[in-house]
Amino acid sequence: MDVYFLGTGAGVPSPRRNVSALALRLDGPRGGIWLFDCGEGTQHQVLASPLKLSRLEKVFITHLHGDHIFGLPGLLATRSSQTDAPLTLYGPPGLCAFVRDALAASGTWLAYPMEVMEIKEGMVCQDASYRVEAARLDHGVPCFGYRITEQERPGRLRVEDLARLGVPPGPVYGRLKRGERIELPDGRTLDGRDLVDPPRPGRAVAVLGDTRPCTASMDLARGADLLVHEATFADAHADLAHRYGHSTARQAALIARAAGAMNLVLTHISPRYDAEDEPRLLAEAAAVFCPVSLALDHSVHDVPEQGVPAAGACDDSGCRPRADRGEPCAGTFSSGTCSSGK
Repeated sequence: MDVYFLGTGAGVPSPRRNVSALALRLDGPRGGIWLFDCGEGTQHQVLASPLKLSRLEKVFITHLHGDHIFGLPGLLATRSSQTDAPLTLYGPPGLCAFVRDALAASGTWLAYPMEVMEIKEGMVCQDASYRVEAARLDHGVPCFGYRITEQERPGRLRVEDLARLGVPPGPVYGRLKRGERIELPDGRTLDGRDLVDPPRPGRAVAVLGDTRPCTASMDLARGADLLVHEATFADAHADLAHRYGHSTARQAALIARAAGAMNLVLTHISPRYDAEDEPRLLAEAAAVFCPVSLALDHSVHDVPEQGVPAAGACDDSGCRPRADRGEPCAGTFSSGTCSSGK
């Protein structure tokens, strides 16, 4: 599982950074993609990446400011030429109307079924592999952060022990991993439960939308293996950050430290800062928390195994509720219109 950053800027595109979007690439044969925010130009960023819209399963929108959603209608339309697989969108109230009106006004027809879920705090969705929770942040407009957690994973089959026992690879390995008891051709009996490590805790990723420092941010980031946090401003502009509902790089690091996160990646960087300013932003965060790195467009950040710090970009400046699920707001989408007729 890794995070692919498609846009890491704030407010407007700049020559170095497009506006907000990131993709979570899921592990295993499933190989699906979940998109978080979809600012202007996101599908162009996808074209310059190894990502495929045909693998896109879900889109999670943090809030309805333009730099987080203006790329969504075009991306939805383009996906029609690549797949007819269903797609689900999640986001704050108003997302349904935005998507419905943009598709209807442009006469856009979708070749796949799409459902829009306007969410509340709490559990957003879950399946056999992952669950997603949301909490309301502090940004002046309804804005959510998301926590993605893997379900507990099976323990590792100790193939080195099997090799020492002279058991060659084959279908028997699968049976042992499932905990079955088997008899070998030579008459020996093996119990899979003796050859499989304990179940592994699932990894957790917190992806926060725009926000001032707040308790909800810490709750979502609690013990996360990777925290993606906005860092719109440097510490010298902390007053602007507070005024406009944002955070500084240092404030993001304070959240990571207070929450006990394992790794921090900073994104949503104001275009007022150029390449020469970025070491200062990183140093302000690294003085509080490590490992920390500064995302760039098309950078990839692995989600390490549970409880393992990644190799951060630190330097000498320092290291180290239950709620009802959202309901479909106006039915399901097909042919670019809402099936309820609203």
